[in-house]
Amino acid sequence: MIKGGEFLVKETNYKEVFIREEFGEEQLMMLNATKEFSNLEIKPNLMRFEKKDYELVEKLMRKAGELGLLAVSVPEKYQGLGMGFNTGMLICEEISSLSGSIATAFGAHTGIGTLPILLYGSEEQKLHYLPKISSGEWMACYNLTEPDAGSDANSGKTKAVLCDDGEHYEITGQKIWISNAGFAHVFIVFARIENDKNITGFVFEKDKVDGLTLNPEEAKLGIRSSSTRQVFYNKVKVHKSAMLGKRGEGFKIAMNSLNVGRIKLGVAVIGAAKKIINYAVSYANERKQFNTLISSFGAIQFKLAEMATKTYVADAGNYRSGQNIEDNIARLEAKGLSTQDAKLQGVEEYSIECAILKVFCSEVVQYVSDEAVQIYGGMGFSAESEVEACYRDARISRIYEGTNEINRLLIVKMILKKGIMGEIDLMNPAKAVIKEIMTIPSFDSPKNELFEEEKKVLANLKKAILMVAGTASEKLGNKLKDEQEIMMNISEMIIDTYMLESALLKTEKILSKDGREKHEEKISICINFLHHVIEKVSKNGKEAIYAILQGDEQKILLMGLKRFTKVSAANLKEHRRLIAKKLIEENKYFL
Repeated sequence: MIKGGEFLVKETNYKEVFIREEFGEEQLMMLNATKEFSNLEIKPNLMRFEKKDYELVEKLMRKAGELGLLAVSVPEKYQGLGMGFNTGMLICEEISSLSGSIATAFGAHTGIGTLPILLYGSEEQKLHYLPKISSGEWMACYNLTEPDAGSDANSGKTKAVLCDDGEHYEITGQKIWISNAGFAHVFIVFARIENDKNITGFVFEKDKVDGLTLNPEEAKLGIRSSSTRQVFYNKVKVHKSAMLGKRGEGFKIAMNSLNVGRIKLGVAVIGAAKKIINYAVSYANERKQFNTLISSFGAIQFKLAEMATKTYVADAGNYRSGQNIEDNIARLEAKGLSTQDAKLQGVEEYSIECAILKVFCSEVVQYVSDEAVQIYGGMGFSAESEVEACYRDARISRIYEGTNEINRLLIVKMILKKGIMGEIDLMNPAKAVIKEIMTIPSFDSPKNELFEEEKKVLANLKKAILMVAGTASEKLGNKLKDEQEIMMNISEMIIDTYMLESALLKTEKILSKDGREKHEEKISICINFLHHVIEKVSKNGKEAIYAILQGDEQKILLMGLKRFTKVSAANLKEHRRLIAKKLIEENKYFL
């Protein structure tokens, strides 16, 4: 099993990855039930979600609970369905695909509203809360963000003071941007006890406390019907048994819950991207200009092909990582860990991949929704069009679950930390790369295998990352953390390379089963994306090298970067036309 972040230094065989096409009958039945719910309950109400219909969102969330859609990942012991991590991803993608308001409510409830209890709660807490949370009888909200504590979550000022009786805590403070707060019964809140370095988590029922008040619903750019309120705590008294985990574990609880939230956000927004592509293709196949369907224009086909390329790549990464997490949880359970500890460690191992997917997918949905508005033209700017709301809803995804800037920095920090701790051998491969750039390049004859050149390019891109990251770490040491621009450059290189590898592996697996004749457009997607990645890695590598080195050292690394970003010419116009042709013929996203 390849560990989290180890993709940088190890090759993955396509047989070892999971693709969404491999879900079994049980998972597909659950997916079909979710689709039916979406088509019957969400789709007919799309315009109501733009009118701040908070009651509708609450009503549909409770219906989803009745159908078991909130219980997918909750163990059977707590009256859940006990399905695997990747199945939870699949259901999240579908239920989140049509409305950002529903996606936010669903994600906040099943993710950060459930996971802290599932992963850190006592057995008594789990037995008390999880059955009613998973059935939709009780809705949950997660109170972390404060006016002065956003990305720096551990700097919150909310206090928990032990009462004189030694049995209760009084919580006082303010929380902002709390999703589902308007209809939540279960509140998870983080507060600092005395002068503890780290915050502590608590969970309680709203109607069992006094001193809790909510501001009116926030007016927002998008996700307009998702309940978002400020919550004020004025000596809210909770029993010490309400503590989640141990004292001072709040920051750990928050971060581990966010890891799951990040990858679940990835599938949620890519589900939306697929539906947005459907809107755009259908419109392009109906709209005429100059007596011609606009779908026949090269400029429109370019947009459709790019939208599909990025979405396909994102999908490949999502389910690859989701299965890695699921397999790791199963492996840890087999070793004797409790289900709770196995889930904790299973997800934490792939926190790098979770951050990668959060960044990449949230930017894909923003790109896709923006291009859809452009394809619609003036109609796309109308509040009556399907894509206008998609455009606004997409914007928040780059902010919550940790801003994309924070996640980019985390990716590099986590990989370097794993290297320092010896969890991944980064040093020896990095030294080998530096040695390699001083030798004559190989001119081996091609073997004419599928993706032969692409795999060679992929291996070289990993070398480019090791070269730049290794040099940055060596030259800057502890100062690297303060050079955020350089870290962002390295992070971009890592993200694009992981996503390229995921797309190649997914496509190779599909072709190994069906042959290439049925899937030429998928090959074109891989080639199209590869050339984008080459350009971006080259650009980010140069910027980092320029910032780190001067003189001969700089020239040597630039020479190495040029070697590692070589690729044969490809007619990307024809590849994009092939992708667009399939979309236009199918009149929908087909991948």
